[in-house]
Amino acid sequence: MKQCPICTAEFTPKKMGQKGCSPICQKEIERQRKILKQRKLALRTRTQWLKEAQIEFNRYIRERDSALPCISCGRFHAGSYDAGHYRSIGAAPQLRFHEDNCWKQCVPCNQHKSGNSVEYRIRLVERIGVERVEALERDNSVRKYTIEEAQAIKAEYRAKLKALDNAQVQAAAESGNAACSRSPGTKS
Repeated sequence: MKQCPICTAEFTPKKMGQKGCSPICQKEIERQRKILKQRKLALRTRTQWLKEAQIEFNRYIRERDSALPCISCGRFHAGSYDAGHYRSIGAAPQLRFHEDNCWKQCVPCNQHKSGNSVEYRIRLVERIGVERVEALERDNSVRKYTIEEAQAIKAEYRAKLKALDNAQVQAAAESGNAACSRSPGTKS
């Protein structure tokens, strides 16, 4: 027996996860949960929103660069990877969401070798060119993200990640269809 949190009547749940004794009480519980969720969202600080936006941005960077080696050491390995910033977030917070400033980097290079910045710069010049690297190095503008900007950045990179995932699934499906359409004795 459980007690309904709305009307305090005792009842036996008929479904797993049932909280209310009737559909009316169940709807009221769901309405209260939505209100609580909205209140919790309103209490989030700018720092919390920036952290969530950074998580989405980093997920996108790791997925974008999944076929590339580590930007610093140039290796593929079985370990995990970070989204390593060329100019750190502490040194250049205005570049924390700049896609040219962030690339897939292995954990040993990013965390144990402090970014392995000399090798990072060499390979970064190879990937994006010296002009864009120097533009990153010259950028000393002041930038303080607002809550609304952090929310927009989070939504943007979540959408970009979804689009990237869809494109990869579609490419895999097309390559599978191309492999099936070839006759056994031909090369593509």
